[in-house]
Amino acid sequence: MSDWLTTQLGEHLAVAEATATLSDEIREVGTLVRDRLANGGTVFTFGNGGSAADAQHLTGELIGRYKRDRRPLPAVTLSTDASAMTCIANDYQYADVFSRQVEALARPGDVVVAFTTSGRSSNVVAALAAAQAKGATTLLFAGGDGGPARIHADRALLVPSKSTQRIQEMHTLMLHVISEMVDAWAAGEEPTP
Repeated sequence: MSDWLTTQLGEHLAVAEATATLSDEIREVGTLVRDRLANGGTVFTFGNGGSAADAQHLTGELIGRYKRDRRPLPAVTLSTDASAMTCIANDYQYADVFSRQVEALARPGDVVVAFTTSGRSSNVVAALAAAQAKGATTLLFAGGDGGPARIHADRALLVPSKSTQRIQEMHTLMLHVISEMVDAWAAGEEPTP
């Protein structure tokens, strides 16, 4: 068991080190999210499976708080509305579950954030395309080259890995850094290093 754990930790550290090359992009995305919120925008998040959990995590940090007591910030996770998801999947198709919601809710000034490890999920790709058509800013958290979703992302944070586990671990790290930046701004403080 300890050999298996050592291998997992080694892989995690290697991908974390490689992800450090994205530090400028992560900071820029944090600034983008902060600025959109400061100007009255809403953050919409979504993903499938573990990526849906990452989407909910970011929304929770924005509406709740990261470290500081401050006002709640407008954020919505599209995958949490079971009625809308099943209605759209039933009446249209599963590939439309996020894009229909984006078409209904997103507007210029909003940030539409997709979490996906591969960037190949048709419902994620369609939602990013719908968000761009609505004039919202699109942000992609993915791995590798970002797959087809990359085409519809104004900004992309691409973890340099093909391992689902390692990509999701780095997504959590990145969303925490962004949450710290936004949280500090909303509380009128400087982010903690």
